[in-house]
Amino acid sequence: MEIALIIGRFQPFHKGHLHGIKYVYEKHNKFIIGIGSALVSHTLKNPFTAGERLKMIFLGLDEAGIPRENYYVVPIPDTEVHTTWVSLVKTLVPEFHVVYSNDPLTKRLFKEAGYKVSPIPLHKRKIYSGEEFRKRVLLNGNWRELVQESVANYLVEANLLQRIIDLSKTDKPHKKNNVLDMV
Repeated sequence: MEIALIIGRFQPFHKGHLHGIKYVYEKHNKFIIGIGSALVSHTLKNPFTAGERLKMIFLGLDEAGIPRENYYVVPIPDTEVHTTWVSLVKTLVPEFHVVYSNDPLTKRLFKEAGYKVSPIPLHKRKIYSGEEFRKRVLLNGNWRELVQESVANYLVEANLLQRIIDLSKTDKPHKKNNVLDMV
């Protein structure tokens, strides 16, 4: 049985991520979710910690009825040297056979390491993205429709939306005209 590895930042875990995971789950009974950039948080692009993202993934997949015994969730940090990153991933996660990703660098690195790499069909990408979610939070728009109810409730209860708002006031745009360009 081929075990799949799915890598994403999940900033936050939204319905597009859920759609992609369901796609992989239909093809692979067992899979691993790698939380990429696991050590990065508290920026507009990456507002949530690895632990917060892990909680959102569990809540979202529980709500979707995907049994926890069918997957692992593993935080994966970045490395300064891209060519060492796949080796790091291999030391952190259980054995896997195929990688699902749409990120060009991730695909390139795993292909060069000899892995089978497949894309994940994007589901309404202009709507379901972390960038769109963060923009809607900052503009006081309807962000709830982008995430499952359990994830929305967690974001509110843990006061994580306020973090995005606060970060928009403290993060300094670098050669950008608008703070929304940074999310």
